[in-house]
Amino acid sequence: MKTFNSVDEILDFAMQSEQEAVDFYNGLAEKMKNEEMKQVFLQFAREEVGHKARLRKIKEEGLFDMDVEKVRDLKIADYVVQSGDAGDMEYSDALVLAMKKEKAAFKLYTKLSERTNHPELRKVFQALAVEESKHKLRFELEYDDHVMREN
Repeated sequence: MKTFNSVDEILDFAMQSEQEAVDFYNGLAEKMKNEEMKQVFLQFAREEVGHKARLRKIKEEGLFDMDVEKVRDLKIADYVVQSGDAGDMEYSDALVLAMKKEKAAFKLYTKLSERTNHPELRKVFQALAVEESKHKLRFELEYDDHVMREN
């Protein structure tokens, strides 16, 4: 993992990661033929924009006021493999890719929380990790409802 020399560098890195997630979900939304799924991915893009805005506010104003909570994990993302090209991605493949992306974001924020000595920033990263795990859970539930039950 990258070495950070300041809280600002950590926050900049996290904001960049959130922007990449926004771009990822907007890109998936553009590729979806299913209007409902398109809207789901656009909603996730908006949530990631909210995360980025929260991080920007923290950086600008020094606000560290996020609560940490537990989120259930179905672990579906641990057992499925994404296949196919994003251009012709099936609904199930898009869900798997989104689960993997959220799992990676969870791991990123967990690692960042472990690497900072700043207690308030640690709490922020832990809360963001929880948010990402909630996103993964939403995709896992969708996968469970619409893919696994069809098979």
